Amino acid sequence: MDRSIAYALLSMVFAGVTAVLAKAGMRNVSGDVALLVRTCLIFGLVWGNAFAFRQLKELALLTTRDVLFLCLSGATTFFSWLFYYRAMKEGSVSVVATIDKASIVVTLVLSFLVLREPFTWRVALGASLILCGLVVLVWK
Repeated sequence: MDRSIAYALLSMVFAGVTAVLAKAGMRNVSGDVALLVRTCLIFGLVWGNAFAFRQLKELALLTTRDVLFLCLSGATTFFSWLFYYRAMKEGSVSVVATIDKASIVVTLVLSFLVLREPFTWRVALGASLILCGLVVLVWK
């Protein structure tokens, strides 16, 4: 199996578990406080991972452009997580997680427009099916 596929499958499993654990952990606090606790842990784990695998030396390889895009990614991650946790606090995990995962459609469109990745009939069909599934799950 291609390593990128294995990593993506692991990411899928952990992301699915994350939603349920997050909802269970914010019974008594706001989504913002839950996000704060989660992010503090993530901060430590990310630094520990980079240190353990001796990747900190790669910081010197970053260009100004790289840093700009990574900072923009960090800012959009903040807003994504902020609104995700607020939605999770107010709504049901199944609906919020489904809408959140539909972000793949935004990712696909931007990957074609910005990164010039190939647009294939399989990608178009897959994105269409995701959107159809989203409509079925959230339609009242």
